[in-house]
Amino acid sequence: MNQVLFVCTHNAGRSQMAEAFFNRHAVEDVRAISAGSDPRHAVWPEVIEVMREIGIDLSDRRPRKLTPELQLHADWAITLGCGDVCPYVPTVVESWDIPDPAGRPLPEVREIRDELEQRVRELVETRLSSIRAERPLYQLQLARLLPSLISEFEGMRAPAEIRAIADATLAHYEEVPVRSFVVTLAHREARELLSEESLELAVR
Repeated sequence: MNQVLFVCTHNAGRSQMAEAFFNRHAVEDVRAISAGSDPRHAVWPEVIEVMREIGIDLSDRRPRKLTPELQLHADWAITLGCGDVCPYVPTVVESWDIPDPAGRPLPEVREIRDELEQRVRELVETRLSSIRAERPLYQLQLARLLPSLISEFEGMRAPAEIRAIADATLAHYEEVPVRSFVVTLAHREARELLSEESLELAVR
């Protein structure tokens, strides 16, 4: 089953609505999940109210922390006005500039809800074949390389640095004829670069 990941800061409004709309409108072999870089304890009350108006109950949903595992399993990812918080996703990442509904009056929250549904419908109508497509070799290699680097260097290096080094090292082996050794070689080189005191030259 293919998976679409929606991400916003708190996973308490925009991404929860987008997940619900996608799972309402898409087909059963493609599902959505949502998460936040700084999740809150519950979905915003105004979001629960406006979604209930159209027959979707989010009252039992709990915001979820965005993890590397969620990102690495995503076949498509969409950030919702929260900046670049998906450095590990090995496939397409879109950015939708959607305002945060938290604390806004209900008419504005309804507008946000309706805009999200329109965008999700368009995504379902125009991108399902791309979401279902098999990942290119580079993306498969990246998905194999990243977990071990994240496990070793998360907390020591910023996520964006880890992703940049993974991309750079795989690019070095793009023309290698024997593909079975690429991830092993790239992993060795990436570890050496991430272990250096400065990455300034490595990521140029």
